[in-house]
Amino acid sequence: MSTDQVVVFTVLAATLGLFAWNRLRFDVVAMLALLAIAIAGLVPTKDLFAGFGHPAVVTVAAVLVLSQGLVNGGVVDNIAQLLGKVGHRPTLQILTLTGVVALCSGFINNVGALALLMPVAVWMSRESGRSPSLLLMPLAFGSLLGGTMTLIGTPPNIIIASYREGADSFGLFDFAPVGAAITLAGIAFITLVGWRLTPQRGGESDDDDKLFSVGDYLTELKIPEGSPHAGATLHNLLAEGGEDGDVVVLALVRDDKRQLAPSTYKVLKENDLLLVESDTESLQAFLDNTGLELGSQDEEEDESENEEQEKDRKSRKKQLNEGEVQLTEAVITPDSSLVGQTANRLNLRERYGLNIVAVARQGQRLKRRLGDIRFNAGDILLVQGFEDTLAGTLSDLGCLPLAERGLRLGSPRKTLLAAGIFIASIVTIVSGWLSPPVALVAGAVAMVLAKLIDASGAYKAIDWSVIVLLAAMIPVGQALETTGGAELIAAQMLAVGGGLAPWGVLAMVLVGTMLISNVVNNAAAAVLVAPIALSLSAELGMASDAVLMAVAVGASCAFLTPIGHQSNALVMEPGGYQFGDYWKLGLPLSILVTVVAVPMILLVWG
Repeated sequence: MSTDQVVVFTVLAATLGLFAWNRLRFDVVAMLALLAIAIAGLVPTKDLFAGFGHPAVVTVAAVLVLSQGLVNGGVVDNIAQLLGKVGHRPTLQILTLTGVVALCSGFINNVGALALLMPVAVWMSRESGRSPSLLLMPLAFGSLLGGTMTLIGTPPNIIIASYREGADSFGLFDFAPVGAAITLAGIAFITLVGWRLTPQRGGESDDDDKLFSVGDYLTELKIPEGSPHAGATLHNLLAEGGEDGDVVVLALVRDDKRQLAPSTYKVLKENDLLLVESDTESLQAFLDNTGLELGSQDEEEDESENEEQEKDRKSRKKQLNEGEVQLTEAVITPDSSLVGQTANRLNLRERYGLNIVAVARQGQRLKRRLGDIRFNAGDILLVQGFEDTLAGTLSDLGCLPLAERGLRLGSPRKTLLAAGIFIASIVTIVSGWLSPPVALVAGAVAMVLAKLIDASGAYKAIDWSVIVLLAAMIPVGQALETTGGAELIAAQMLAVGGGLAPWGVLAMVLVGTMLISNVVNNAAAAVLVAPIALSLSAELGMASDAVLMAVAVGASCAFLTPIGHQSNALVMEPGGYQFGDYWKLGLPLSILVTVVAVPMILLVWG
C-alpha cells in the first residue's frame, strides 16, 4: 500500500467516522476532508474546487429551484388536494399518501415533496382519530422510493450519472425501469403489511385539539387602577414580570374590544385585560413582580372539565384564531435557525411578531416553562401570528406549517405556467436537444422570469449544505480513484466475493452502499462507493452500468435509521419515533428492495 493510499484511506475513515458521529454538520465534515487531501497534495490545486462547477452540483441546484417554482405555482398542492377525499381507512390513506409522495419525489426534491405532504398526513391522522406515527414513516419511506425513478429525483442519481463511462450519461428516465419496480413493490408492501410494523405513538383521542389544549393554560389578567404599568408599554410590563417567553400575551381587551397579538409597544391603560398563556409557576411569579390582578376568572382548568367548560375552551381557541391573526402548528426542520436556541434568546415576538404558545416533543406537550425550552429539530410549535406574514416568517425560521395549514392553491394561470416550464425542461432533456444541466438551469431561470419565484427565493430554495457537500466530496472521490485506493478496495472485495455469481456481486454492492447511506449522507455515499464499484466491475468484466445502478439504488434507500436521510429525520419528532423504530419497517423494506432491484438491474443493464 502506497503512502498516498494510506493517506486517502485515513481521510476517508475519519470522514465516515465524523459523518456517523453526527455532531458536526455534514458539509463541514466534507470541507475538512477536502482540506485534508489538499494539504496532502492528493489533488492538483487547479482541480481542488472544480466540484463547485461540476455538472452534478449545478443540476442539483437547478432541480431545487425548479421544485420551489412548482410549489409556488400550486402544482403539488393541487395534487395533494385530492388526498382529502380518500376516507378514513388506514390502508387507503397509506396507499394514496405513499403513491403521491413517490410520484412527486420522482420530479422534485424528495425532502420538499415530503414537507408538502406532511401537513396532509397529520391532518388525516387527526381526522381519523389515529396517531400521526401510523402515516409519517410510510410517507418518508415513500419519498425515498420515489426519488429512485428519475435522474433528477435524488442527488445520488445525478452523481451516478456523472460516473458513467462512454460518451453519454444516463438519461432522465434511464433509472425508471429499476426505480419504478422497487417503488411499486415498496408501496405495495407498506400498504398491505408494512404499516402494521410502525409504532403507535400518542394513542387515540376524541379531542379535536389532541396535541395542544390551548384553553387549559389561558388566564385573564387585569391592569388595576393606580397600577404603575398604566401608561407604560407592554414590553416594559413583560420585562418587569420576569423571564421573557414564560408569559405569552395572546390578546388585549379594552372597552369590550379584543386585539389579538398586540404589539409589545402598545401603551397599557387602567382596567385593560390581558389574555395570557403561562404555566402556574411562571404566572404566580409574574403576578408577584407586576402587581397585576386576576381577571374575571382563572382560565386554568383540570382534566375533569365538564362538557360546558370543554365547549368554552374550544371557543376561546377559535377566538385566538380569527381575522388577521391565526394559530398554526409548525414543525422545526433539522436546518432551522431555532435548533439549540431558547425562546428567551430569540425574542421572536419583537423581531417577527410571533408568539410561541406551546411546544410538543415526541407527541407530548412539554410542561416546562416556555422560556427554558431549548428547541430540537422536529419539535412541534403552536404559534400565533399575523396571517399575511406568518407563512413567510415560518419559512425564514426553517419551520413547516402542520395541521392548521391550508393548501396554498395557486391561480390556474400560475399552475399551468409552472407545469409548462417544467414539462418543457423535461422534453428538451428527453429529446436530446439540451443536456440535463443546461435544460434544468434554463427552466430555473424561466421560473424566475415568470415571477413564480423571485431571485432571493431561488437562492433560498437551494440547499447550500448539500451543494457544499457534493462540491467537496467529488474531489475526495477522485483522490480515491487516482491514488489506486478504489482498485485496492475492489481487489479486497473480489477476494471475498470472487466466487459469487453476477447477481451476488450486485447484491454485495447494493447492500454495502445501503448500509453506508444509513450512517452518512446519501450523496456522500454515492461519491465514495461509485469509483470502488467501477473498479470492481472492471476486475470482473461486468457491465459498469449495472454496478452504478446498484450504487444509485443503495444510496437512496436508507430505511434503517433516522440519520440516513433528511426525510427520516423530519418525521422523527412529529411521529414520536425513537431511533430504534426505523428498522422494524426499514429492514424488511430494505430486503424487498434488494430482492427486486438485483434481478431488474441484471435484466435491464446486465
